[in-house]
Amino acid sequence: MELIVGNKRVMPKALRRIPGGVEAELVGEGLTSVLDATFAGASIECLGGDLDHHALDVTDIRMGGGSTTVTLMTAREMALH
Repeated sequence: MELIVGNKRVMPKALRRIPGGVEAELVGEGLTSVLDATFAGASIECLGGDLDHHALDVTDIRMGGGSTTVTLMTAREMALH
């Protein structure tokens, strides 16, 4: 699976399926693209798997050490921690 952010393909360092969405470990330009899309209103979609072409919303961002994990949920789901 990979992410489509606006008109760019983004390959996360790691991608893990969770109920209602995915958790993506992002670095560099991929992280910047997702953050920019979040605040600029560009679309984020998953390509591949059971969420193929589903719109995703950023619901959580966790930074630790040299990695950033972004939780992306389908538009109809909500993350509960």
